Amino acid sequence: MAAKLMFWASMLAMLAVALGAFGAHALEDRVSPERMGTYETAVQYQFYHAIALFLTGLAARGQKPSSPLVWAGRLFVAGIALFSGSLYILVATGVTWLGAITPLGGVSFILGWILLGLSVKKSEL
Repeated sequence: MAAKLMFWASMLAMLAVALGAFGAHALEDRVSPERMGTYETAVQYQFYHAIALFLTGLAARGQKPSSPLVWAGRLFVAGIALFSGSLYILVATGVTWLGAITPLGGVSFILGWILLGLSVKKSEL
């Protein structure tokens, strides 16, 4: 399971770099400064949590799929999809009701960090 987390972390980090470049070179003149800020927030959170996912995968080597570390990784993936994904769609379409989904991604991130922290504390590293 750890290898899957690290694989998806790598893909999500690559996508964050690509989307960041797209935003800087192709999107900036097409959306309002406010929407550009929203887009940049989505890219930043995706990149931060892709790195967190990779590190979680490293820490989860040898862990069972039901371990809190693996669940932390799953929550980071869900957070990226819900938080960053909803913001990307909001910027691309202007559909504002998607803003109601974004906090669910934030909660997923928070829960992932809690599980990661508790796992580290339990292991007494």
